[in-house]
Amino acid sequence: MLDIVALETFLAIGETGSVTAAAQRLNCVQSAVTARLRKLEEGLGASLAHRHARGVTLTEAGERLMTYARRIAHLAEEAEHAVAAARPGERLRLGTMETTAAARLPPVLARLRAELPELRLSLATGPSDHLTREVLAGRLDAALIGGRVEHPELAARRVLTEELVEARAEGLGAEASRTLLAFRRGCSYRARAEAWLRHDGRAPFEAMEFGSLDAILGCAEAGLGVAVVPRVTVAARALTIRELPPEFARLDTCLIARLDGPLPAALTRLCEALGAPPPGPATRR
Repeated sequence: MLDIVALETFLAIGETGSVTAAAQRLNCVQSAVTARLRKLEEGLGASLAHRHARGVTLTEAGERLMTYARRIAHLAEEAEHAVAAARPGERLRLGTMETTAAARLPPVLARLRAELPELRLSLATGPSDHLTREVLAGRLDAALIGGRVEHPELAARRVLTEELVEARAEGLGAEASRTLLAFRRGCSYRARAEAWLRHDGRAPFEAMEFGSLDAILGCAEAGLGVAVVPRVTVAARALTIRELPPEFARLDTCLIARLDGPLPAALTRLCEALGAPPPGPATRR
């Protein structure tokens, strides 16, 4: 019989390409990861992965098993969610861009908590690319990402449109204006900012990466470089604002969710609080 824990471990190995990274994801020691993989191989009578200096490469049997492991993981998540929905206090695992979490969500989440006091809400922040992968993997019920996404397993709905501006300290020099203060790659705002700097003739430019919006805006105020961020985030900051052309300034924020599972009821309330309908049946077929 297939061991669900061993399958989850195998899935982590296959997705990260490393026993070390899989152990970090699963919050366990590497020896436990290796033991679970060995147990799975013994039970199936097949070698599933080869370890080498750069990490782990799946065998042909391992590649075949990955397809089923993902499906089993999704079914397990769906089963867990279905049981959780029958208990008092629905669960909602929401992903969002850090900027959206800081500038848009506090009053929305406060309203959601007031309407659903037993809601068990968890919030994860990250770049749009990472959040999309987490929704596809079933580790998030939904996510708010920057820009539109086309994927056969996802439903998407625009919930708002941000106006991006370039923010800088007053009197910033030409050299510093070629330094971009941004989140790590995979962030939709960073991609738009890089396109803007190239269009504005500031390539090549240097990028300084940060993990929070406050750090980006604080360093912009200190004159370390420029930031391309939603206008709503800079209202109370000592920053000079430069308007961007419409093709660079407007960026949709979309809510994404998997097509193959029921939408949590709390997600409908969340969309209502954001002033937008949830991904409906027409977008989820």
